[in-house]
Amino acid sequence: MKFLNKLIPSSRCLVLVTLLSTACNEILEENPYTTFTKDYFKTSGGFRSAVVTGYAGMRFNYGPIGALDLNVFGTDEWTNGDQAISSPLNVYNVSTSEGDLLTPWNNNFWHINTLNLIINLKPEELVDVREADRVVWVAEARYLRAQYYYLLVTQFGAVPLDLGSGELQFNDLPTSAFNRLPVDDLLVKNYQAMIDDLTFAVENLPAKRPERAFNLSKSAALHLLAKVYLYRGYSAASQSTDFQNAYNTAIQLINGKDTYGAALLENFADVFREGNDYNAEILYAVERLPKNNTANEMLDPSTDFANKANMTNNMFNSNYQGPIFVFDPSTTPPSTQAYIDGRPLEYGRPLRRFAPTQWLFETAFADKKNDSRFDNSFRMVWYARSVSATPPATYVDRLQVIGLNIGDTAFYLTKTDREADSLKALTGAQKKNYRVFGPSEFYTNANRTNLIYPSLTKFQSIQRANFQDASGRPLPVSRFAETYLLAAEAAMLLGQSGEAADLINVLKRRAAYRPGLTPEEVESRYAAIEVTADDIDIDFILDERTRELAGEHSRWPDLAARGKLLDRVPTRNPDAANIQPHHVLRPIPQSQLDRISDPDKAKYQNPVY
Repeated sequence: MKFLNKLIPSSRCLVLVTLLSTACNEILEENPYTTFTKDYFKTSGGFRSAVVTGYAGMRFNYGPIGALDLNVFGTDEWTNGDQAISSPLNVYNVSTSEGDLLTPWNNNFWHINTLNLIINLKPEELVDVREADRVVWVAEARYLRAQYYYLLVTQFGAVPLDLGSGELQFNDLPTSAFNRLPVDDLLVKNYQAMIDDLTFAVENLPAKRPERAFNLSKSAALHLLAKVYLYRGYSAASQSTDFQNAYNTAIQLINGKDTYGAALLENFADVFREGNDYNAEILYAVERLPKNNTANEMLDPSTDFANKANMTNNMFNSNYQGPIFVFDPSTTPPSTQAYIDGRPLEYGRPLRRFAPTQWLFETAFADKKNDSRFDNSFRMVWYARSVSATPPATYVDRLQVIGLNIGDTAFYLTKTDREADSLKALTGAQKKNYRVFGPSEFYTNANRTNLIYPSLTKFQSIQRANFQDASGRPLPVSRFAETYLLAAEAAMLLGQSGEAADLINVLKRRAAYRPGLTPEEVESRYAAIEVTADDIDIDFILDERTRELAGEHSRWPDLAARGKLLDRVPTRNPDAANIQPHHVLRPIPQSQLDRISDPDKAKYQNPVY
């Protein structure tokens, strides 16, 4: 694979990411090196730089448009907004030249190669590295290698462990080989390599992460290990003990939460509250810093949607600039004004790439009263705001023509058409000055020219230097609430549906909580959504994952790994009705196949593509 020899260049500059420590955070800063050798990595500075480069490389997988497309589109939860009509990954018209495929493919392998180098360095080869540091750094590197492989295997199936110098060995020479055969045997090795790496990480990482940094810890490793066991149990590489091991590993984290520094927050809204990014429910997140585009490796944050940009704050927003009102009917045509002036920081850029499906809104979140997670995940109300700190006088004056002021409700999305009809029917003093949209208006516009829909708020990012910028917030990868879901699913698969219900009800009880409710009111709402063993099956588990994890960049592999893409997607996402059996794996990119010296390239490709 010719793209794999990126670690030690002879003629071009390689950017490594080195670590600067501050009182509260570890800040990633780029430092260029023109040339270097393996000896550099035998030093404390070089070894640590390679580890932190592994951390920084995760930014390619969490936040940019390609990574989001691969994990969000083509699912039961999300379809395309009007800025991504007929996206190939959503309508399942995927070719081997699809650019989004290259986001993990072109980036993950060379990070794996770098990690292979330092993982395999023997203690006696190192110059000034303390043994205690080496063990922890290798544990971090092995977690990261497992995560990179997890991200590849869950999309493409089996992928090479041998990058040209042997399995899990560093390679610094160009190769035209593509060591993917036999595929079934390789998939077994892929999963075992991930499990071995994560087991080492569990044994050797610190018990807890720092309070103000997302250094890896045992909690993140236990969580991912439980998930990998579960995924292997569903795969062609399954072993009879996988579901039991998944359960045991998740329960170890749940029962040892105090030891590992993990906790469920009382209020679901606080999990994603900006400024509370380092809370104990987030086990691991890809680090970014507010208003620090340099540290976030964003050279042009207003135009770069790919590379390492965290675009989650912008991609799930509906067209809030679309609704307008008439402030002067005497002109021809009548003079109009948008309810929102520009793009206020709190609303993000209305890039309208991902829109929730009707199934997500109406079925998964059918009970929006007793379960607080919909209200704490989606925006349904927009207020009259301006992008300017001092709103233009013309905007203020035009609002007042229709009885609105800055800060008033500008438009409101109702949860039922009945509520929308009632509000629209009001007259006289009761008439609402704001615009009202009912659910039937979210989904009936076939041309998608004015899509107004509930907009995900989990990744809202106000702390940005410019209203066009990408987010500077850390992006969660693993969350303690999901650990409960993994344990519940494993319990169900082991025939312990009562145990599964108990684990899910921990999340249900939290979902019933809203600030201001009395204990009796919380208990009443919990009783309305509590589940029993009879409710538990794989589809219920997947529905509950939607309620808890909607938008958290894992839905496509979640469905694919469980063999549920073909069952659930066509009935819940009409735009994705073209899905075929071979779409449960992504195609190996054509650019990779073109580099293989073997003329029989088809045998390396996934079926049908």
